[in-house]
Amino acid sequence: MGAKEGLVAEAEEIRQRYQVVGRREELRRILAAARAGKHILLEGPVGVGKTFLAKVVASHLGREFIRVDGDERLTEARLIGYWDPPLVLSRGYVREAFVEGPLTRAALSGGVLFINELNRLPESAQNALLPVMDEGIITVPHLGEFRAREGFLIVATQNPEESIGVTRLSEALRDRFVLVRLEYQSEEEEREIVRLRSGVEDPRIVGTAVRIVRETRSDPSIRRGASVRSAIDLASVVRQICEDPTEGDWITAAIMVLSPRVELRDGVTDDVESVIRDLVLRALRGAAEGFRE
Repeated sequence: MGAKEGLVAEAEEIRQRYQVVGRREELRRILAAARAGKHILLEGPVGVGKTFLAKVVASHLGREFIRVDGDERLTEARLIGYWDPPLVLSRGYVREAFVEGPLTRAALSGGVLFINELNRLPESAQNALLPVMDEGIITVPHLGEFRAREGFLIVATQNPEESIGVTRLSEALRDRFVLVRLEYQSEEEEREIVRLRSGVEDPRIVGTAVRIVRETRSDPSIRRGASVRSAIDLASVVRQICEDPTEGDWITAAIMVLSPRVELRDGVTDDVESVIRDLVLRALRGAAEGFRE
């Protein structure tokens, strides 16, 4: 079996074992990068499964998965580790007095450090990644150098649509990643995801939930639409409201689920509940036509 065929088979094994819907090509790319020992940047909108794919690949490879979320509080010291003051006072700068941070733990275990929203890390923390990505080395003052074990990988994500509270990745940092982009999946694949993750088997509820959520991505009043995660929640909530939901039930459930998750464009005068109500009605008309066909 050639390398390409081997990756195809391996990706299919992951899909079957972890119930991954679609994502054949993305899995092959992630596996190829991981097998080559390259750090991976997953780029795509919120809710397209970046974290899920990173987890299942790490599990498939038998590597520890250590997650951190990017924000300004994750300093270089928190990322690499810090000295425990009482132990330093009593015993000095000994190995036992050093508290490993997530970067050091992942490196020493040969695991996967997953950084959610890498571009929200402060610049100093981003720069702390460079030596271990380049040479596999982490330097701790008073203690010396740690060398990463074979298998260590950084898998990071960023949402290209975000602009508030983010730090632009330096050329040096981007140059050390290989990029895998993830987009929204097809309507058919999203219906299967919702069925699997929500436990709702009624195809009308599943299909309508997906159609409503997909409508948020094309509505001219909405700057940022909702992900399939919202469709999962919408199907679950409306199913609890009624086994055979009415138009009013769908509007109620959609306002509950979507109001905190969609962002209106500047200049839109309607409130978010009105926008959601209108798109639900459009989606219900489309769903009714689809079922008649």
